[in-house]
Amino acid sequence: MRSSRGIPGSPALALLPLLLLMGGCSDAYKPVIIVHGIFDGPKELEGLSGFIEAVHPGTEVVLIDLLNYKFSMAPMWKQVDEFGKVIKSIMQRSPEGVHLLCFSQGGLICRGVLSLIPNHNVHTFISLSSPLAGQFGDTEYLNRVIPALAKTKVHLFCYSKWGQRLSICDYWKDPHYTSAYLRNNIFLPLLNGEKEDSYLAEWKENFLRIKKLVLIGGPDDGVITPWQSSHFAFYDSEENVVEMRNQEFYVKDTFGLQTLDARGDLSVCVQSGVKHVEWHSNFTVFTSCMEEWLV
Repeated sequence: MRSSRGIPGSPALALLPLLLLMGGCSDAYKPVIIVHGIFDGPKELEGLSGFIEAVHPGTEVVLIDLLNYKFSMAPMWKQVDEFGKVIKSIMQRSPEGVHLLCFSQGGLICRGVLSLIPNHNVHTFISLSSPLAGQFGDTEYLNRVIPALAKTKVHLFCYSKWGQRLSICDYWKDPHYTSAYLRNNIFLPLLNGEKEDSYLAEWKENFLRIKKLVLIGGPDDGVITPWQSSHFAFYDSEENVVEMRNQEFYVKDTFGLQTLDARGDLSVCVQSGVKHVEWHSNFTVFTSCMEEWLV
């Protein structure tokens, strides 16, 4: 597993004209598909698109305009299905392969898409500050969805049939109520192979078609909780963070994470000083964690 750390810089949009002059040949650049996060839309990720186009001129960058803002609270499997249709159509006209760059909640949507689509041609999957192992924290985002509940009570709503109709509940993982999470959460436990399903072997095979998995996150994110969830780590029952390689889904290789690591196709990038809403507009994050993989 490759790991890198760095100090974030400004978005550096002023550098884009210079970078355009420095860019190389566009023939080798695969299309990049960008998927937004919760309460976001394509507009919020235009800066990231600009970085890609400046450093790799001629790259086709597709900001998917779908289930934006309040509609991003739709159930996760619904979003996987709808984003999957768009992503599949782009892949079909890109036989050379594509890259998938997915922010926040979008990282889980893209994981679902990669698991469900057989014979996909995604080369690099970049997960940018996504709650890959789950979410458990009082944040502005939680309060916007469920304003009256503290995190210790959220499980009462999220692990109900009504709660499972909201995206954030589909990856809410209360470490104090693991049994209820496994029994009633219809999205994340399946995606991570934490409970048995007849499709797990097929989903694992599909996911492992990617050539590179890049995980990006940092300690000052302020939304992803614990922030290490962006690197597949999560709390135990005492809220101590258990790192990725000690997670059961890694040890059992339920969806292929251990296999990717053993292949040398897993890269982890940690950046301090970056707030959650800044990841996609921070030029240092782009150059340190993403640029080399988007060719």
